[in-house]
Amino acid sequence: MPAAVCSEPTPAERARSVLSAAGSLTVTTNGQRVELIGLHTVDAAARLLLHNPSDGDLAAELAVAPHGDLTALVEFTDVAPVAVRERVRARLTLGGRLTALGPKTLVFHPARAVLTDDDGTAVIGLDELTLASPDPLATHEAEMLARLDAAHADTVAPLARLLPARQQLGASDVRPLRLDRHGLVLRSQTPDSHHDTRLPFATAATHPGDAVRQIHVLLARATARPRRRHLPSRS
Repeated sequence: MPAAVCSEPTPAERARSVLSAAGSLTVTTNGQRVELIGLHTVDAAARLLLHNPSDGDLAAELAVAPHGDLTALVEFTDVAPVAVRERVRARLTLGGRLTALGPKTLVFHPARAVLTDDDGTAVIGLDELTLASPDPLATHEAEMLARLDAAHADTVAPLARLLPARQQLGASDVRPLRLDRHGLVLRSQTPDSHHDTRLPFATAATHPGDAVRQIHVLLARATARPRRRHLPSRS
């Protein structure tokens, strides 16, 4: 028998992907709550580098901290890049401490991570977070999903044939929700509920071009199936 194909990212991988793709974050210390937009990067050890001006509020609080560091929480919100009901896909909260690195950069050293999504809440240890890698599609996912959604009639509508029959017949709309190296997740929506279904790739994608090829394989499977009546059309 062929080996089973892993079709889901682990919570640690999801967390690293959120870190990699996020454009903003919120930092909470004992004294303040600050939102930073486009002012962070992540290094190989999963440390956050906060590029905060030397006269910024966080740097000022850190400068008078008794031990040269600050206990802090850093929060990320992962939002679907297409219009779906309940667009928040996950929330990631990191606990740790802030220290200074030069005059204009702060370093956040995570000690733990908590990821909350539709599957529940997962506590991720520092070793797991450090050893995990972000998905190779993480920084490309938003653009790729937007393109899929824009070509809805040629991509998403045919792919909806791969959904279970009950979801096809009951859905008023289907949208691409998530894309990672393991597959594509579609959200089928009714007027008062929704359901997410993963369409797994045959093999894990290693880069965006590979993911496009895998989506074409899914499309070939979908178009080979007979069209069910009342398949959702784009509203």
